[in-house]
Amino acid sequence: MAFVHLDVLCFYSLLICTAFSSVSSNAEIKVNPPQDFEIVDPGYLGYLCLQWQPPLFLDKFEECTVEYELKYRNIDSEDWKTIITKNLHYNDGFDLNKGVEAKIHTLLPPHCTNGSEVQSLWSEATYWKSPQGSQETKIQEMDCVYYNWQYLLCSWKPGLGVHFHTSYQLFYWYDGLDHATQCPDYIKVDGQNIGCRFPHLEASDYKDFYICVNGSSDSHPIRPSYFIFQLQNIVKPLPPDYLSLTVKNSEEVNLKWSMPQGPIPAKCFIYEIEFTEDDTTWVTTTVENEIRIARISNESQQLCFLVRSKVNIYCSDDGIWSEWSDEQCWKDDIWKETLVFFLTPFAFVSLFVLLVTCLLLYKQKAVLKMIFQRKKEVFSHQDTFC
Repeated sequence: MAFVHLDVLCFYSLLICTAFSSVSSNAEIKVNPPQDFEIVDPGYLGYLCLQWQPPLFLDKFEECTVEYELKYRNIDSEDWKTIITKNLHYNDGFDLNKGVEAKIHTLLPPHCTNGSEVQSLWSEATYWKSPQGSQETKIQEMDCVYYNWQYLLCSWKPGLGVHFHTSYQLFYWYDGLDHATQCPDYIKVDGQNIGCRFPHLEASDYKDFYICVNGSSDSHPIRPSYFIFQLQNIVKPLPPDYLSLTVKNSEEVNLKWSMPQGPIPAKCFIYEIEFTEDDTTWVTTTVENEIRIARISNESQQLCFLVRSKVNIYCSDDGIWSEWSDEQCWKDDIWKETLVFFLTPFAFVSLFVLLVTCLLLYKQKAVLKMIFQRKKEVFSHQDTFC
């Protein structure tokens, strides 16, 4: 028993020594953070490049695949975006109305470090657009709509307290353009730019679309405003047309309409229907261009509906409802029913009167015929007597 106890003690001692040896071995393995970490603005209105160089003394890990863990965010954001990459750069979009901060460190995989991952210290970088002009000089109420997935229109209001002659310019960029481009067709009011009509935007869907509206004034500098959209999320379709309402029977109504015209596929629509039965109105939605609705009462005198369209969740994350279509109604012909109600008994009475009249006339004719025959017999008798 003493030998068994001794073997157990030796076994645990060996485990402890091995663990301390491993910890000691890993503690000796260190890796430096990436060098020259910086955030570069290539002039794409918020699409920035985060780039770095390999850490020093990386040649002793030649057989290892070194990775980098990158974290970044706008400064006011609570959440970090995290990327693990083997590259020496990474691009993403940021809101340049705010500052940008990022940090990165080097990762050595476990097979290079005796079984546990080794991380370097963090290397950090920040980026700010140089502020110019006061916050009040920025444009207000920026609104962009991608009408029928065909043409983009943006509008805004001038900043507070800016001079009447302040000149605003809009620039835009998305992946596929060589450089930021100025609006070619401004919307003007009293000579001041308050909107932009964009040209045909080739291959711009499902990409970040960057916009900057800046300005110039003789009295004071104007602070620029930055925006990021995804065009498929601000599409406003045309309203449906060719509505039809069919009363199938006393309990059910069939509503149907044509798909809005334009390039939007049929599978991308959702429809909202507002249905009114006499004084009762309710709203429902469907992805089809036809729906059947149960009537509240088979005595209802008027049924009406309108419909509008929107790009659904299968084709975008969001969208804008179209205008409502023209109203389509069905009215019960109450005057016809009233006329039938009154004419039916009148017809029966008229028929009865007609029958009675015919009977009376027939009876009168028979009586007259009988009188005529009697007179004829009297005259015949008189002639015989003479």
